[in-house]
Amino acid sequence: MDIEEAFKVVGEMGAYQIYLCFLLGVLLQLYTATEALLIALVGATPSYYWDHEEYTINTSHAMQWESEEHEFREWLKEANKSDLQNHLHFNGSFTSIVTEWFLVGDSEYKVSLASSLFFGGVLVGVIFFGQLSDRFGRKKVYLIGFALDILFAVLGGLAPSYWVFATLRFLVGVMNGGMSLVAFVLLNEYVGLSYWALTGSLGSIFFAVGIATYALLGYFLHSWRILALVANLQGLVVIMLSVFIPESPRWLYAQGRIREAEDVLYLIAKKNRQQKYTFSLKSAADRSCGETGSFLDLFCNRILLGRTLIMMYIWFVCSLVYYGLTLNSGNLGGNIYFNLALSGLIEVPSYPVCIYLINKKWSGRKRTLAGFLLIGGFVSLVVMFLPEMKETGVFSVLNSRSLSLMGKLTISAAFNIVYIYSSELYPTVVRNVGIGACSMFSRFGGIVAPFVPSLKSLLPTLPFLVFAASGLTAGLLSLFLPETLNMPLPETMADLQAGSYRRLVDEALLLQTLRDNETEEQGSAEESSGNEEYFDADEETQMIA
Repeated sequence: MDIEEAFKVVGEMGAYQIYLCFLLGVLLQLYTATEALLIALVGATPSYYWDHEEYTINTSHAMQWESEEHEFREWLKEANKSDLQNHLHFNGSFTSIVTEWFLVGDSEYKVSLASSLFFGGVLVGVIFFGQLSDRFGRKKVYLIGFALDILFAVLGGLAPSYWVFATLRFLVGVMNGGMSLVAFVLLNEYVGLSYWALTGSLGSIFFAVGIATYALLGYFLHSWRILALVANLQGLVVIMLSVFIPESPRWLYAQGRIREAEDVLYLIAKKNRQQKYTFSLKSAADRSCGETGSFLDLFCNRILLGRTLIMMYIWFVCSLVYYGLTLNSGNLGGNIYFNLALSGLIEVPSYPVCIYLINKKWSGRKRTLAGFLLIGGFVSLVVMFLPEMKETGVFSVLNSRSLSLMGKLTISAAFNIVYIYSSELYPTVVRNVGIGACSMFSRFGGIVAPFVPSLKSLLPTLPFLVFAASGLTAGLLSLFLPETLNMPLPETMADLQAGSYRRLVDEALLLQTLRDNETEEQGSAEESSGNEEYFDADEETQMIA
């Protein structure tokens, strides 16, 4: 039997797979979210004031004189550390890299730079870790990346200077982005195909919850160094438990290591208490043992080329809109910890809806993804036509704030779907490379996103025009992708052609079945009595085969 049939025997989602979901889909995602959003609190800028000679600037109020601000920036260029400590005072009850290294004035960009370096590192990580795990195995690459991630993150909390901290943020990004990508694929390859949507959505839900838990942690830990150390050390629990998980049976099967794949499946069966069953995996006659894929395969194969280009753009748009809207959470006013928690929790309702819709035959993966992208684009388009400074009547509910939250919901749902959808579009031998390539383009969206809100200086509605155009075009392009719901999962490059042929045959047989049933119903209506003959699609399929 093949790998899919074996999973039906050992259990597609048994007790052991539930444990693996808890480890890689819950605990790991809580840690990953903390690391990705670390700079939101560690790099927070409290209000401050400058008392030097006749000038006094207080950022808790609007600066009244441009000359005073100019004088302040000029003073910062000449001030030494002693001057900064004596004349620059922060009002907040918490510390951050801003308060420790005085990242204000012309140095404000360094906070954004540290965040950009992290996502730049993620970009590098998803490129290399995808190919490494396809060649050397999921578990080995995941554990090495995770260990280095924790090491660099802890060192970042002890950094003696900004530039050491920024460099370590880049290295953390490389390891965090790479190992989380491999862990996502690894979790999917532990369970049956019918549960991929569930595992994908589970990770997204707890990533959002992780943002809220990080905000709660920051509420109690006001020192940025203690916050960074505590947040990163929680990863030690996850990595210690991860040491005992098995290698991916799907990866072993795709590599032709049948005996090892069987051992892992028997382990899963034992943990699921399905020991009474026996099975034997067989390679397909046309399967090349030890087959591996590369980045170039995504563009050399005609089918993969179309899928890859479309998915790259969709991933880019999801990241662009997601982080672009998230950056506006700082404009909500009020408590910084509450705002950060809200920005995470607002995503949670979208994921159960995703789980429901993408598993329904009438919606599936493709239509659900297109729908959320189009709705998100339309919502951003509506914001452009709302009257300014008017929040009475219907506009007290239908305003830019509520519509921005609606946009965050829809783009979060779309982001969740593309993870699941991408896993099903690529064969096992290039799955990590394919998702890594798409994820790489999403990082470009994250890098560009901080600049989109600044477009309002040119035209107030221009940022939302960018979000609307991006969402609408991505939604339309997604309609050109194939539906993957209940379709056979490709293992090798050759399966792409076979899968396309099977779908064409199934569609042809379905149309023929519908026509024959319609003909028989018309004939039976004209007869007063008689035996009705029903068309058996399965029997017809066997006859054709």
